[in-house]
Amino acid sequence: MDIIDSPEKLKKLSIDQLNIVAREIRNFLINTLSQTGGHLASNLGVVELTLALHYCFNSPQDKIIWDVGHQSYVHKILTGRKNSFATLKQKGGLSGFPKRKESVHDIFETGHSSTSISAALGMAAGRDLNKENYSVIAVIGDGSLTGGMAFEALNNAGRSNTNLIVILNDNQMSISPNVGGLSKYLNNIRTEPVYLEVKEDIDQILKKIPGIGKSVAKTVKRTKESIRYLLVPGTLFEELGFTYVGPIDGHDMKSLVSVLKKVKKMKGPIFLHVKTIKGKGYSHAEKLPCEYHGVGPFDVKSGKALGISKEETYTDVFGKAIVRLANENKKIVAITAAMPDGTGLKGFQEKYPERFFDVGIAEQHAVTFAAGLASSGFHPVFAVYSSFLQRSYDQIIHDVCIQNLPVVFAIDRAGIVGPDGETHQGIFDLSFLSHMPNMTIMAPCDKMELEEMLKFAFTVKGPVAIRYPKGKALNVLTSDRIPIQYQKSELIFDGKDGAILAVGKMMEFAKTIVENLKAEGIELSLINPRFIKPIDEEMILNLCAKHKFIFTMEDNVITGGFGSNVLQILAQHNIKDVFVKIFAFPDQFIEHGSCSELYKAYHLDADSMQKTIKNILVEG
Repeated sequence: MDIIDSPEKLKKLSIDQLNIVAREIRNFLINTLSQTGGHLASNLGVVELTLALHYCFNSPQDKIIWDVGHQSYVHKILTGRKNSFATLKQKGGLSGFPKRKESVHDIFETGHSSTSISAALGMAAGRDLNKENYSVIAVIGDGSLTGGMAFEALNNAGRSNTNLIVILNDNQMSISPNVGGLSKYLNNIRTEPVYLEVKEDIDQILKKIPGIGKSVAKTVKRTKESIRYLLVPGTLFEELGFTYVGPIDGHDMKSLVSVLKKVKKMKGPIFLHVKTIKGKGYSHAEKLPCEYHGVGPFDVKSGKALGISKEETYTDVFGKAIVRLANENKKIVAITAAMPDGTGLKGFQEKYPERFFDVGIAEQHAVTFAAGLASSGFHPVFAVYSSFLQRSYDQIIHDVCIQNLPVVFAIDRAGIVGPDGETHQGIFDLSFLSHMPNMTIMAPCDKMELEEMLKFAFTVKGPVAIRYPKGKALNVLTSDRIPIQYQKSELIFDGKDGAILAVGKMMEFAKTIVENLKAEGIELSLINPRFIKPIDEEMILNLCAKHKFIFTMEDNVITGGFGSNVLQILAQHNIKDVFVKIFAFPDQFIEHGSCSELYKAYHLDADSMQKTIKNILVEG
């Protein structure tokens, strides 16, 4: 493994040597990720497949696109980045996903599922237009294949006659076990004979029949098709226009190399079905692939996580609260897009299985499905990560907001999430939800308020979004609290020198700033907005009448966020003598790194904001 720093060197090895490299890579992944954390199980499952791909194809001339990108670590190792793996997902280090600026071998950047076939088909079309000659390969998991975009691409690719290879990495898992009709369909295929071998056997038999006439040829062709339908249930992909090959063992290096070499020579769209085991080669990950999908540092021998706090998270708070509310309200139903564990709905699933729906990786469908439930008299809650909710923008507007349906969006991982980087930072939800008519948006400042807001959401006659951060659930405000009232903010401190409006998680920083500046003789009002939409216009106008300096804080991009909404109110009322400073992330994508590093890098940590506020107030 130490001498393999490019795909070219890999091609000089024998099959037996490739198997040795596979073992070494698994050991390297287990030992390295036990220190850095990362996506372990998914990468252990594609070691042989990745080796075989780079052995048979010529990257970067041949284009390999990894769907989601969770499984791209082996690819990174083989393309010269092994020595940088200690920096994985750290600020300034290797990304956990394909990144074009890292390597010419990273052809397309991914982070969300179901995109690879569309991208690959576009590249293949571009190749054909340029009259070039190379292979384009999309590697997609069976979990990602449940996404509607994947089927749109399959439908388009199958009728294109374009040379394209789609490889299905079938491990029966996304993050959690896969669900739905497609999963059952693939499960049936897994038990069948290898189609490529069956097809070749039939072809060989037919070639030995001398001088058959046209009518006999037609009969033979029909017979051939009948045999194929009888033996191979993978005809869904054939009907879409693909040549289906498989299923083959994704851990049998000899078979993988043999089939890939044959597939490389085939014309038109090819669908190669490869069976793999998520977590292959590490017993703990094989037994518990969900738990070892994304890991922090862990002990290799025991598999136990190191330094992981057992303290309650906001996800935990939501999960417990929704179970309590569902016990009181039989019309509450819960929806997840393949993430019952990650979104805190596992307890709901166990207690109310008939009211729980896992729709697979299909956020667009999840939203409209929720709209259908709401229109039938139920009160659905869709628990989803902020960055994944982006995928259902149109459905939220068209199917929920226009009809003003009571769907609750429980938006987890809002704000900065850290090591997963640009594709996963939840810094756009306030912006893209704020301009949707009929939408109510709330942001709790602590764990107690999350519980109260969730309860309150089911009293609102229309769609409600509650956004809360990743990580430890805090009790930020411990004094007596004002009950939640629609469109009303909460005054925490009343000062004379300026006012801070801190959205959600930012209250933690704002409270510290107010207390520190008070010790220096600067008294600031502190407001918990609670509602981003509809915004408490009355409170803002009162603040403008009292203060000349207003500071807004949000863990959202500055464009179209809470601070922008405050400025809009001032403009509408022609208020010109109030200075507003917006603390928010800039209009750019935020790289990977720890949350604390990123807040500091963008001057949104408590110390940085305190210095800025003090300077503004002192300078007047």
